[in-house]
Amino acid sequence: MEFNQQESEQNSIVSVDNSQIRLAHTTLSTPCFISPSYTSETEITNLDQLDKASLFPLSSQDDIDLLIIGTGDTTKFLYPKQQVAIQQMGIGVESMNSESACRSFNLLLSDVRRVGLLLL
Repeated sequence: MEFNQQESEQNSIVSVDNSQIRLAHTTLSTPCFISPSYTSETEITNLDQLDKASLFPLSSQDDIDLLIIGTGDTTKFLYPKQQVAIQQMGIGVESMNSESACRSFNLLLSDVRRVGLLLL
């Protein structure tokens, strides 16, 4: 899938497929984390691995208040304990399929929101 809107100074998504994501200035393999000014490939490969300890090094690089999780072709959801733990960090969380997650990330980024995207 390709996206049209691009912000050269931010990490807007240009295109995404099953194994990689292309931003305005770089290409990442999935799984990866993207925020307005930070990108990183990550070792988190499924939702069961997501907790405060795995998320903190990513979220602390760029101040985010919402985390969108792209879970592949189908939507998978966090366990309630995981949601509470992330919310205790001051971060809201939403899970959706990866294509929807990328579209939502670009939309919120264009609204100058402090959003992070974790693609699994």
